[in-house]
Amino acid sequence: MKGLDCIAALKALGEETRLRMLRLLFKEKLCVGDISERLKVSQYNVSKHLRIMKEAGLMESERVGRQRLYTVSANLKTHLEENDNIVDLGCCTFRFDKLPK
Repeated sequence: MKGLDCIAALKALGEETRLRMLRLLFKEKLCVGDISERLKVSQYNVSKHLRIMKEAGLMESERVGRQRLYTVSANLKTHLEENDNIVDLGCCTFRFDKLPK
């Protein structure tokens, strides 16, 4: 996938909480508080995970009023639609249709 750094992507995808967050954010845009509540993870940890995924190019955010809403990056969504839910990093592949709940 163009623009996706392999090491940053592996770091982002190598943690189950981040994979669970991706699953949520594929469905809808959410703020930190909503993600925290749904996954039973502290807001502090959600923010840390989001930062890692954003740095890897997997997330994007938009400001709505006083909060930020997070979603899976448009680039990643497009890539997955075109490649049967698979991201090939060169060293390994990830199946996004098999994310943990």
